[in-house]
Amino acid sequence: MSTANRALELSPERREQLFPKLTDLQIERLTAVGNKRSAAKDEMLFRQGDIAPFVVVLSGRLDIVQSSPTGEIIIVQHEQGQFSGEMNLLSGRRALAAGRMSEAGEIVEVSAERMQELVQTDVGISQTLMTAFILRRLELIAQNMGDVVLIGSPHCSGTLRIKEFLTRNGHPYHYLDLDKDDGVQEMLDKFNVKVSEIPVLICRSSKVLKNPSIQEVADCLGLNPKIDETQVRDVIVVGAGPAGLAAAVYAASEGLDVLMIETTAPGGQAGSSSKIENYLGFPTGISGQNLAGRAYAQVQKFGAKMIIARSAKKLSGKKPYKVELDDGHVVEGKTVVIATGAQYRKLQLKNVNLFEGMGIYFGATAIEAAMCGEEEVIVVGGGNSAGQAAVFLADKAKHVHMLVRSNGLSDTMSRYLIRRIEDHPKITLHTCTELESVEGEHHLERVRWCDKNSGQSSTHEIRHIFLMTGAAPNTKWLDGCVALDEKGFVRTGSDLNTEDLQNSGWPLSRHPFLLETSLPGVLAVGDVRSGNVKRVASAVGEGSISIHLAHKALAE
Repeated sequence: MSTANRALELSPERREQLFPKLTDLQIERLTAVGNKRSAAKDEMLFRQGDIAPFVVVLSGRLDIVQSSPTGEIIIVQHEQGQFSGEMNLLSGRRALAAGRMSEAGEIVEVSAERMQELVQTDVGISQTLMTAFILRRLELIAQNMGDVVLIGSPHCSGTLRIKEFLTRNGHPYHYLDLDKDDGVQEMLDKFNVKVSEIPVLICRSSKVLKNPSIQEVADCLGLNPKIDETQVRDVIVVGAGPAGLAAAVYAASEGLDVLMIETTAPGGQAGSSSKIENYLGFPTGISGQNLAGRAYAQVQKFGAKMIIARSAKKLSGKKPYKVELDDGHVVEGKTVVIATGAQYRKLQLKNVNLFEGMGIYFGATAIEAAMCGEEEVIVVGGGNSAGQAAVFLADKAKHVHMLVRSNGLSDTMSRYLIRRIEDHPKITLHTCTELESVEGEHHLERVRWCDKNSGQSSTHEIRHIFLMTGAAPNTKWLDGCVALDEKGFVRTGSDLNTEDLQNSGWPLSRHPFLLETSLPGVLAVGDVRSGNVKRVASAVGEGSISIHLAHKALAE
């Protein structure tokens, strides 16, 4: 295999941030818990796809290299006092690159378990390693230097699905557009792939997945740790939106054994938000994806485990609670935090399903915006998510039409967003307006909407719709297990009546705690809970409170 010396392109200041040198005291601390040894020239310390150790270079030089379809890439060269690794070291996932000694020397190897203990207990080491690990991952993403190549087309809904999955999980990848990039056909021929089989994912330059499901992608990339099904966890958190992430951070930081289960990626509905500006502590705003990424870094720091691309299928009604997954595996927990959130309601129109990812979207991030180009778009919905999407898209699209069924926005949206929408020259608000039809062949081509005040319908050549209408709770897996309200949201605390408790067989003399469901020790937080406040800050608060209540339940 040929070698292309393509190191990360960084300024001196940025390089110092990503690849700092450890102090003598830090090296001494790491040496005390690691294995100090000699390493020969060309010795492979770990391979791409391995569960890699943490390596400190005492002398010599360590090359971090990555295989690609066109050859080998040297990402960076570590010298005396520098160290290997990025966020995968904390999560126990496979290494994105290999480590090979280009000059003989002496190293210290530290297991992932011992390193995580230090990150949690040693403030100085934690600050240095966490900052470097997070920045390294962000740089790999920015420079498309992952261990996977995605070949796809903007005319293929599967391409958008996988791009969203990789992006929202913070997994760096290199994207090749079948319609634009040179050499794509040559690569398809090399791996014996037909154009009809896209999107194609090439993992570590060897394994080829043709039009894979996100579960297959997660398995190929080793995103999930091995789970001991005989182990009874202190807390199982189902759902990794803001509420679930908060619950996991507080539980793990307080020494509880935590397992998270997430269907797609950390962040939930908030993760697809372009910018959240009313969340405390971020006066200039923060994207939902960045907020989720920071929270997930904390989850990893404190040692909580997460299963990605798996859904909870059923919850048992007896302790220890059993959560059955959609792949047939079962995990057990003494307490359960239900944080499965809600999803935007689909329009009850003919052909809607045909255009999902091909003109109809349920999130407004840079990925979806890039597909719209300089075209007119529609945002359907009157809540804060719809308002954020309209303002975000207005800076990129030709024009944004905002459709709401009510007479205005004041009852459902924050005032700062209403003012921006009213003042923006590229946003038109259509009140008392509903979509009537969507049409097209392989992609959405036109829509018809109706003004309910005038009764008049009109057709528009618009190819992109962003749906952010209402919220349907993700509670089908709980049917018959815990008490739900008439809309399917989970009842908790004082909202539970005598009949709810009798039907669920409530065994205790006390009434359920504030966020507790009709099963003792099973709590519900965030958008899935009946009477929830649809704000990120509220969800985070409920997630943290739930662990205080979980401690009480564990003590019973």
